Amino acid sequence: MIALLGLAMVSVFLYLVMSKRLAPMVALIVIPAIFAVIAGFAPDLGEMVTDGITSLAPTAAMLMFAILYFGIMIDAGLFDPVARAVVRLTGDDPLKLIVGTVALVAVVSLDGDGTTTFMITVSALLPIYRKLGVSPVLMTGLACMTNAVLNVVPWGGPAARAASVLRLDPQEMFVPMIPALGAGLVTVFVIAYVLGLRERAKLRARTAEPVLAGVGAGGGGSAESGGTGAEDGGDFDVLHPDRESLRPRLLWFNATLTVALLVALISGVLPIAVLFMIGTGIALIVNYPSIKEQAARIASHADSVVAVVSMVFAAAVFTGVLSGTGMIEQMAQYLLHGMPDALFPYFSVVIAVLSIPFTFFMSNDAFYFGVVPILAETAAQHGISAMEVARASLLGQPIHMLSPLVPAMYVLIGLAKVDLGDQHRFAIKWALLVSLVVIAAGFALGLIAIH
Repeated sequence: MIALLGLAMVSVFLYLVMSKRLAPMVALIVIPAIFAVIAGFAPDLGEMVTDGITSLAPTAAMLMFAILYFGIMIDAGLFDPVARAVVRLTGDDPLKLIVGTVALVAVVSLDGDGTTTFMITVSALLPIYRKLGVSPVLMTGLACMTNAVLNVVPWGGPAARAASVLRLDPQEMFVPMIPALGAGLVTVFVIAYVLGLRERAKLRARTAEPVLAGVGAGGGGSAESGGTGAEDGGDFDVLHPDRESLRPRLLWFNATLTVALLVALISGVLPIAVLFMIGTGIALIVNYPSIKEQAARIASHADSVVAVVSMVFAAAVFTGVLSGTGMIEQMAQYLLHGMPDALFPYFSVVIAVLSIPFTFFMSNDAFYFGVVPILAETAAQHGISAMEVARASLLGQPIHMLSPLVPAMYVLIGLAKVDLGDQHRFAIKWALLVSLVVIAAGFALGLIAIH
């Protein structure tokens, strides 16, 4: 019963969000609360939500100050050279822009942190998408898929969790997966190329319109994605060369500070939230010494901060109910008990396929620490190694970054001002394709096998 309620809760949530009948934040709060009451957990609802908020509070703090830090760097002009370089490379060609988006995200994603990747991507590319009248939904969808594929690196979250919970060597687990992940990345490039050709044709079809003339012209977004996402024309050129916030003389200081911050993030000298707090304080003091200037910079990014942080805390209700009611464990057990014996020789393939919905509907912590051990124990009874289970569990990751439980995704769509429903309608089908390609490649390479 709990498993069925959990499945119903997730299905109702996705339907209401993708059909735009409820705002994502409202759905994340109200839907799980209703289902917790239906399941008989009303007396425990407060504790479950509090536990969820407690677990996500450091993430919310990190995102708040990360948005402020990178917002300040954008205001001061740190990313202007990157944007100018991208403009020179892409020109007025949507095909080059869209394929270049995947290339940029792929390179930046190697640091293993989705939040910083998405902030850099949006700051560099969003003005160009708007200038060419290309929907930012294409940028956010492709960025999520690209980052999810690259996030399987050993220093990324999923691989580290899978290796630690099953006590495996991360390098030994990861290296044989490189060709399969490469196939997934190539698939994303192919998708980007096809979409780029379509957007190039659209641009040529409307050459009579003043699309490239200036601010507010971005009206030619993809019909598939539901519009341009650029209705706020006043925010068109976030990298305007004459803006008051620009600090060209501090370019090298800001670059050095950002590199130092990223090195500290990767090395883990302090918690990420603390590092971004300190970085934000230093950036404000050096770039905008007066209290008035500091207040203006903070206020200019308040909308993004509130939008993202409120979504994270709303997601805490969803995760708190999923975990506190036992829905996650029950859904996993229900699937295992209901699986015919004839499928157990294909169990590693089944795990790979199940990793698609599991990594979408659950956080990586819940899946790798809560579900994967159950799957590994069952697999061991049928002669399937823990290494094969770990690799199988990672093959569905290309869809994970689209999960409503991933905070970095809210940073991405918040900065790009893209609706979550539009994001899912456009990107889920492509992410499913990429996931299936990675799984097929993993099977062909022997990462998962029939026993």
